[in-house]
Amino acid sequence: MIDFRTESPPILRDFLIYHETIRGHSAATVNEYFLDLRNFLRYLKISRDLVPRDTPLDEIGILDIDADFLRKVSVVEVYEYLSYLSRDRIKNRNAEEAHYGLTASSRARKIAAIRSFFKYLTAKAHILEENPISDLDSPKIPKSLPRYLTLEESQQLLQAVDGKNRERDYCILCLFLNCGLRISEIVGLNLSDIQEDHLRIMGKGSKERIVYLNDACVDALNDYLAVRSSIAAIDRTALFLSNRRKRMSTDAVHAMVKKTLKQAGLDPEKYSAHKLRHTAATLMLSSGVDVRTLQEVLGHENLNTTQIYTHVDNSGLRVAAAANPLANFHPDDPHSQNETKKP
Repeated sequence: MIDFRTESPPILRDFLIYHETIRGHSAATVNEYFLDLRNFLRYLKISRDLVPRDTPLDEIGILDIDADFLRKVSVVEVYEYLSYLSRDRIKNRNAEEAHYGLTASSRARKIAAIRSFFKYLTAKAHILEENPISDLDSPKIPKSLPRYLTLEESQQLLQAVDGKNRERDYCILCLFLNCGLRISEIVGLNLSDIQEDHLRIMGKGSKERIVYLNDACVDALNDYLAVRSSIAAIDRTALFLSNRRKRMSTDAVHAMVKKTLKQAGLDPEKYSAHKLRHTAATLMLSSGVDVRTLQEVLGHENLNTTQIYTHVDNSGLRVAAAANPLANFHPDDPHSQNETKKP
């Protein structure tokens, strides 16, 4: 992770420190802010001809950015940057083939960082007299329902776990599917976070919450802990260990999930570790868990984030359709017409 304190101009560094210390955002979130804003400032230097047009974006320094530079930012420049992100920016620099253009949700996240930066400069730090991008609109994000496994597919996935790390992998999948943990929360778990019938979870923004364990999770944890106790761990605090006896990485967990999906006969391109979190949320909601309780379990700061799962469970929609007085009406059936007239 890049140290923004040495890579940022003072005006940006102070903003990031504010988010880290006052807003309580995690180091990962602050780093994302830094990377998004650094790219935006680099783009502005190119568009204003402050560096040669053919200069690679990654080679442009931003340490000279100051308040005068930012006062000149306009909404038009931000929209031009959005156009660049949607057309020219490479999605994944590590991919074998270059694919250009970020998704609307990725662009919206970057615009949120820019908007937050200028709001801080005007309303908090009072460095700028007025916000030059106050009228900025965000990209419209197409609404899509979360993809998830059915109950039968979830059982199929758990039954497919095999190999020398069976107890570890089964325990991880069990926590995904029963508790709806994020992958960062899974890999961040320490032995000290296990508290009898619950886990202490450090979630987004360094917010701590308690997640209770059902019998399946308790059994899976106990089976794995029996194996882990015999491993001479290099990282003694970590719950889940890699084959190198260190804390498992998110990449390792992603790879394990993909491998097990394939073993279960499920499409590893269609599902992912995060889809298992969606699965847990959907299964809990369809089993009668109310949306506010689900919000607490998932660690969502905003209830609106949780409510998307209410659209996935179609049982309520089916009940509503069946409850319509015209549900059993047939024009050629006198009996159905009489039934329709009943109050």
